[in-house]
Amino acid sequence: MANDLFGNLGNIGNLGGNLGGALGGIMGGLAKSGLVQTDTPEVKMLTAQAELADMRKKESELLSEIGRAAYERDPGEWPQDSKLRLIRQNIAVAEEELNAVKQAQEQADAKGRCPNCGHKNDEGVKFCQECGASLASAGPKYCISCGAKLDTGTRFCGECGAKQEV
Repeated sequence: MANDLFGNLGNIGNLGGNLGGALGGIMGGLAKSGLVQTDTPEVKMLTAQAELADMRKKESELLSEIGRAAYERDPGEWPQDSKLRLIRQNIAVAEEELNAVKQAQEQADAKGRCPNCGHKNDEGVKFCQECGASLASAGPKYCISCGAKLDTGTRFCGECGAKQEV
């Protein structure tokens, strides 16, 4: 019950904090630049709303911290414990997927990159189009089958055994 309350208060506080804080920040910047008069009722109201939103955001963060501490003391006490464990498992899977996508992106970006100047060359080019350096020994090599990182001159992948193009 307390965790639900903390979570709901956090969501409400974040919504108000984001909108009010953004408007207050814009108005504050305009007021400092002299483009907006600061003594009008509208500006005073926006400023007060921004301050209130900021305080609500701080309250939400503190309630979240309190809820986290209460949960950590005795996780089994909370009926939401099994849901939280499932969410944490899903987070771990999502993080693994993200890391795999990042690694694939890094591998794709490394292909054709000149070891001398870092220029990204088109696929199949043997010499850098920017500085003329040979791309035959360009950067890290990856297995054409499994994507494992290979040392320069490797003819067979140490992970999957696939023959490599030399």
